Amino acid sequence: MPRPLHRGVSGIRVSGNSNDFWDAEVKDNTEKEDLDRNHSSSQSFLSLRSPFRFFFQDNSPSKYGVTENGFTADPFGGGTPRSRHRLTMLFLKLSLVVIVILALTGSFWWTISISTSSRGHIFRGYRRLQEQLVSDLWDIGELSLGPSRLKEIEFCSEEFENYIPCFNVSENVALGYSDGNEYDRLCGHGSRKSCLVLPPVNYKIPLRWPTGKEVIWVANVKITGQEVFSSGSLTKRMMMLEEDQISFRSASLMFDGVEDYSHQIAEMIGLRNESNLIQAGVRTILDIGCGYGSFGAHLFSKQLLTMCIANYESSGSQVQLTLERGLPAMIGSFNSKQLPYPSLSFDMLHCARCGVDWDKKDGIFLIEADRVLKPGGYFVWTSPLTNVHTFLRDKEKQKRWNFVRDFAENLCWELISQQDETVVWKKTNKKSCYSSRKPGSFPPICSKGQDVESPYYRPLQNCIGGTNSRQWVPIEEGATWPFRSNLNKNELELYGLHSEELVVDTANYKTAVRNYWSLLSPLIFSDHPKRPGDEDPSPPYNMFRNVLDMNARYGGFNAALLEAGKSVWVMNVVPTTGPNYLPLVLDRGYIGVFHNW
Repeated sequence: MPRPLHRGVSGIRVSGNSNDFWDAEVKDNTEKEDLDRNHSSSQSFLSLRSPFRFFFQDNSPSKYGVTENGFTADPFGGGTPRSRHRLTMLFLKLSLVVIVILALTGSFWWTISISTSSRGHIFRGYRRLQEQLVSDLWDIGELSLGPSRLKEIEFCSEEFENYIPCFNVSENVALGYSDGNEYDRLCGHGSRKSCLVLPPVNYKIPLRWPTGKEVIWVANVKITGQEVFSSGSLTKRMMMLEEDQISFRSASLMFDGVEDYSHQIAEMIGLRNESNLIQAGVRTILDIGCGYGSFGAHLFSKQLLTMCIANYESSGSQVQLTLERGLPAMIGSFNSKQLPYPSLSFDMLHCARCGVDWDKKDGIFLIEADRVLKPGGYFVWTSPLTNVHTFLRDKEKQKRWNFVRDFAENLCWELISQQDETVVWKKTNKKSCYSSRKPGSFPPICSKGQDVESPYYRPLQNCIGGTNSRQWVPIEEGATWPFRSNLNKNELELYGLHSEELVVDTANYKTAVRNYWSLLSPLIFSDHPKRPGDEDPSPPYNMFRNVLDMNARYGGFNAALLEAGKSVWVMNVVPTTGPNYLPLVLDRGYIGVFHNW
């Protein structure tokens, strides 16, 4: 009778023979000992692994896996793919921990090594970002209220064709203003009109620059032939009225006289000609009572930038015609208020029969001229009053001339030359000159409270201003144009800026200018086609000339336009409600003004 088969632990068939059973039992004991040794080895490996057990979790149902033949499998045996994968993951996790520790250590040492100046620079940058954020949020709030405030705006009537806010002579006279004060800037409740000012009925697109500098359309400006030839400044009469154009070029001696006149001024300063004014430190000129800008138009070709200011005129406006020619101009007068420029703004002041009585009101107009003139700058005055042969026969004129001459001396101006009707003074470049005057000399030096660096239509002051300004640098000691447009590190520190900030600002505007012109080019050529046979001028050569930057900051937009070779000039407006960088803009050789939008 056959015996049943039995399976041992090892899975070996056992027969009924006793020797076979013994052999099987011995073999089974041997395998058990091998299993114990393997288990002991496994425990030793686990003891080494235990410090890194926290890196991973064992999701298996038991400590050891069980193979299909009943034996336990070693999870760390190097011979299986799963164990190699776990070792790789362990290595990667260890590497990650080391990297994190090194990064935290490096960050800690970098933080504690920041210098005081670096912390200040970071704080200033953060502050500017904060200010910009507040400004952006304010703009967003205004835009969000736009639809609720939206209403249809009507056009102004024809009588407001030359309307300018805050300038209304008839209204000022009715209010009792006189003695020249009726031409001042007076912003009352009735000075603002909520309507759109229309251009003249027959307005035409101005001629291309530089042709438009010499010829303008009569229909674009409100002026008559009588006003063209009426009395006024020397340069105001240097024009001819043709059919539908006003021409500022002619073969007459009067027009040639502008070049001779400029040449004369340069020689009186001690230069060969007006082209050498830049080498003498002159770049920006304030032309008072400029006529129609002929003096500035001539000097523009010499890289000299002239700002024309003149009284408000309801018709025949000097400012309007000068702007129409593509030259810098704005309404401004020496009556009762300071000009909206910082102290020490211009390299030269020019007055050719400008209509300002410098000897009136105890010389207060000369004090204001001194305030906006840079140290070492020039004051040029052309008037019949300065003609020696004239005032020798007229005692009243001689008295007036003597007052101006003596007052200029008290301002520490040196009279360097006098020829015919033209006199040239040079402002002192040393503050010690004021303390060396006779005791009780008038005018006195302004106190720090009176000496406001950037006034905004304040009443005229009876004291010498600008002596406390950080911009007290003689024009002959500063960089000449065009190098002065790139201020050095020491000059920027006066304004709390770093050179990197100016570089970034200019780079941003360079990109903006490229983008603007890529968008504007099609519009320019569609609205103002070229003449047959003409080459394609690069924009804005044929149309754009006068540019207004409503928030100039450092003048970066102006700098980018010049570097791109655009034939424009920029009025850099610095709002009175923001950071005051107008002195910096002017020091760079640009022109600008304060304004409260």
